[in-house]
Amino acid sequence: MPTPATGLKMSQQTASMKVGDTKQVTAAAEPANASDAATINGAITYASDNEAIATVAADGTITAVAAGTANVTATSGSFTASVKVTVAAAA
Repeated sequence: MPTPATGLKMSQQTASMKVGDTKQVTAAAEPANASDAATINGAITYASDNEAIATVAADGTITAVAAGTANVTATSGSFTASVKVTVAAAA
């Protein structure tokens, strides 16, 4: 019997970055072998709740803009998962 996805899982829960750094995070259907995993994974979008601190591209690449914290959230349908991004000033 097919098992539908129960949520999204991020590649990491937190990210520590310095201003100017980039880092890619990914989200995927959980469980990975869910019957609708391809549909869930194909519909994932990323957003930052504080683009003054960190922006995120459509592929999940985070760019650190300024020191502070932001949450990057992946969404697919009713599922969400997030990464807490902490940005430090460049050395």
